[in-house]
Amino acid sequence: MSMEESLLLPKKRSELEGRERLLLTRDVFTQEAKKLAYIAGPMVVTITSLYLLLVISNMMVGHLGELALSSAAISISFCNVTGMSLLNGLASALETLCGQAYGAQQYQKVGHQTYGAMFSLVLVASLVSLVWINVEKVLILIGQDPIIAHEAGRFTLYTVPTLFAYAIFQPLSRYLQIQSLTIPMLASSVVTLLLHIPLCWFLVFKSGLENVGGALAISISNWLNVIFLLLYMKYSSACAKTRVPVSMEMFHGIGEFFRFAIPSAVMICLQWWAYEIVVLLSGLLSNPQLETSVLSVCLTTTSTLYSIPYGIGAAVRFAPVYMHKFYKCKCLLLSLCLF
Repeated sequence: MSMEESLLLPKKRSELEGRERLLLTRDVFTQEAKKLAYIAGPMVVTITSLYLLLVISNMMVGHLGELALSSAAISISFCNVTGMSLLNGLASALETLCGQAYGAQQYQKVGHQTYGAMFSLVLVASLVSLVWINVEKVLILIGQDPIIAHEAGRFTLYTVPTLFAYAIFQPLSRYLQIQSLTIPMLASSVVTLLLHIPLCWFLVFKSGLENVGGALAISISNWLNVIFLLLYMKYSSACAKTRVPVSMEMFHGIGEFFRFAIPSAVMICLQWWAYEIVVLLSGLLSNPQLETSVLSVCLTTTSTLYSIPYGIGAAVRFAPVYMHKFYKCKCLLLSLCLF
């Protein structure tokens, strides 16, 4: 063997090893992308379906006139700022707590943490509901039009049951997602959406409730979705490992829950407030009914599209523990680029 050939051999070996690593990376990436798609697809449909409950109610209430649409938009934005964003952020603590417990095969701990989070969020929802009941006074205090504030107060009053449904749904959804049980959430949300359409039409146009009928329809539909998922949690064999009876043990982890929940809530609230505050500020313009109505339609459309990357992001956060972080990041970046 000549000296030149001996020098070329290491170079050829390194090239072959590089090609093998590239093929291995592509194969593993393809496998992990398929696993991620199996979770992301149902999550996108689930989040979009649940958001469409608000969109459909807004659309039907909008046929009643500018006042009904603007008051509904102000009410929904106020509810998102003061209640929904807070509960969503607090429930995000379960992404860490339940994820660690499930990865460590402490399955009963997952159930106890979920019950503890439900109890904690119901307490928080009880405090927030006091603000919602007096929302008319709050809106007038911050300079909103008195007529819009009055109608928004009526709309919000009928939305109070949604707050408690949301307080149960958020921990329950994390409980199912951490186990990759996204298909039941998909089925429940789609069935709820299909039931919501005729229900909202009847309550808005036929029952005489008019704009508050849209709020009542949102409350009923959200509770139906929660009931469907609770029944699945109780009776499905897929939840057998993590299903535990309600006991005093659920109170043991509440301190740890809030230690993770408060920073998560701050991050989520700041993100939501930067978006929803625009609708509230539109009520301070010279023609608040028209301005708020137009802005509500625009932001509702963009929010519906935003649910797609949000669902993909939720899938990455709850991807099974055996997926390597490197490939999860690559799958997420690819998904967002394609979107």
